[in-house]
Amino acid sequence: MKKQILGEREEFNSILPEYGRRKLLTYADSIRELAESFRETENNREVLPEEVNTDRRDFVWQKRLNENKDLMIEHLQEMAQIMTQLAEEARRCVPMGERRYKQISHALREVDIQLKNLYLIENETGRMEVSITVKNIKKNSLSSEEIGDLLSVLLGMRLVSAQDNPFFVGADWQTFYYVEEARYHVLTGVAKAVKETEKISGDNYAFFETQTGNLTAVLSDGMGSGDKACNDSTMVVELMQKFLEAGFQMEMAIQMINSALMAGEENANMSTLDLCSMDLYSGECHFVKVGSACSYIKRQHLVDRISSGNLPLGIFQKPDMEAVGRSLMDGDYIIMISDGVLDALSQGIGEDMLPEVIGSTNLENPGEMANAILNFCIHQCRGRIRDDMTVLVIGIWKKEG
Repeated sequence: MKKQILGEREEFNSILPEYGRRKLLTYADSIRELAESFRETENNREVLPEEVNTDRRDFVWQKRLNENKDLMIEHLQEMAQIMTQLAEEARRCVPMGERRYKQISHALREVDIQLKNLYLIENETGRMEVSITVKNIKKNSLSSEEIGDLLSVLLGMRLVSAQDNPFFVGADWQTFYYVEEARYHVLTGVAKAVKETEKISGDNYAFFETQTGNLTAVLSDGMGSGDKACNDSTMVVELMQKFLEAGFQMEMAIQMINSALMAGEENANMSTLDLCSMDLYSGECHFVKVGSACSYIKRQHLVDRISSGNLPLGIFQKPDMEAVGRSLMDGDYIIMISDGVLDALSQGIGEDMLPEVIGSTNLENPGEMANAILNFCIHQCRGRIRDDMTVLVIGIWKKEG
C-alpha cells in the first residue's frame, strides 16, 4: 500500500509538470503568431512623404507608429522566448528512499509539522532544490527559515529559503522551496552627495536578487539635475528591477527602458545605466554599461578599471550596450560611481586618479569605503558639489565551512 502511494505521488509529479510544460509551449506559439501578424503588416506600410505629398506631421506620426510596431514585435517575441525557456528548463527529480523519507517525516512531527510530500530536484546548473509541502499541527510560530535549518541537517546540505516562501508555517497545506546556499555572501555600502543648487539627487540605485544567489546592482544618472533627472533615473532603476525579476533578458529589458525614455516628453529624457550582476555560487560577475562612468574591482591594492565609451539611454532607437565579464575572488570589492564623482577631481584627471585612491585604502567595511571615496572627491573640489555624486561599494567574501 505504501509503495502504491509513493508510486502515485511520483506519477502525479511527472504528469503535472508535463501538462504545464505543454501549455506554456502552446501559449508561446500563440504569442509568436501574434508577433508575426504585426510583421505581416510591414509590407502595407504607408508610402513615405518623399514619394507622396503628405503633411510632415502625418509623416512623423506614421514613422513613430512603425517604430512602435517594431518594438511590439520584439517584446512579444521576448515574452514567447521566456515561456519557452521556462517550459524547457531541465529539472531532474532525485529519488529518495522510503526509510529516509520516514526519518524526515518523523523529525518534522517532533516539532509539530506534518509532511505531505517532499521532492529533491536537481536543476540545470547541477544545484539541488527542495520542494516540501507541510502544515502546522499546533499553533506554534515555526518559520520557513527554521524548517530550512532542520532540512539542512536532515539532508546533509546547506539550504536557504527561496525568496517567495511564506514567513511562517500555517495550519493549511503550504509548499515551501529551498535551494543550496551560495558559496559567497556580500555586504554593500552607499555614499551620496546632492548638487549644491538642488534639493534632490538625479542619481538613483538599487540592489536586488533576481533569483536566490544572484545579486544585481543598478546605478542610473539622470541627465541634468533636480526633479526631472531624478524621475528619469528612478524609472530606469525601477523598470530594470521589474523586468529582470520577471525573467526578461538583459538586452530586451534595456531596449524597453530605452523605448520608454524616448516615448516621454518632447524634451530629451536621457539617463545612464550601470549594471553589475553577480553569481554568488560561482563568483562570476557581469557589467553592462550604457553611457555610465567607470567601475572598478579592487583586489587588495590592485584595481581593475571597467570603462565604456557609449552614449546614455534615450538618444538612439537602438541603445549601444557594452558588456564585460570578470571572475571575483574572496575579499574583492566592486566600486560603481556616477559621473559627478569623476568630475569632482581636479583638471579632468579623475579616471587616472581614482584607481590610486581606491587601491590605497585599507578599509574593509563597504560603507566606510564608499564614504572615504566620496569625502576625498569633495575635498578635491574644495566642497563645491557641482553635480550629484553617488558611490556604491560591494564587498564579496567566501562563506566559511
